[in-house]
Amino acid sequence: MKILRFALIVLFAIALPGQSPAPEAPIIQIVADYNAARDSQDPKAIERLFVDDADQLVSNVVWRHGKDTLVQGMLASSAGNPGDRTLTVETVRFVTSDVALADARYEIAGAQGVRKMWSTFLVVKTANGWRIAAIRNMLPAQ
Repeated sequence: MKILRFALIVLFAIALPGQSPAPEAPIIQIVADYNAARDSQDPKAIERLFVDDADQLVSNVVWRHGKDTLVQGMLASSAGNPGDRTLTVETVRFVTSDVALADARYEIAGAQGVRKMWSTFLVVKTANGWRIAAIRNMLPAQ
């Protein structure tokens, strides 16, 4: 199921032959890469996706600052809250040609059922390609 969802996201992001790639494609791809890196529990793969001073505000109001803290927190969070994580990008908005916001539905399916949240990614273009500068995870209001 997760592979099918990822494939659909990639299909929408890839241009048809003879057309320019959609500008959202690299933004959607980095969110997919983030999800895959979290699933693999590979600290180096996670670390590569972020700028050095990246931060993350998680749904339990813990604010992580810097790549090392983010990676440690993500690995601990995945271990303490196991489940099948799915991020589905709903919108991409370019603030400038080098800065984009991606809003994604974030679901964790585990033993306790499905936890539904939202994640917003601030993504910046660097000399090494697109990187994540910030993530905000939110629980929907009741």
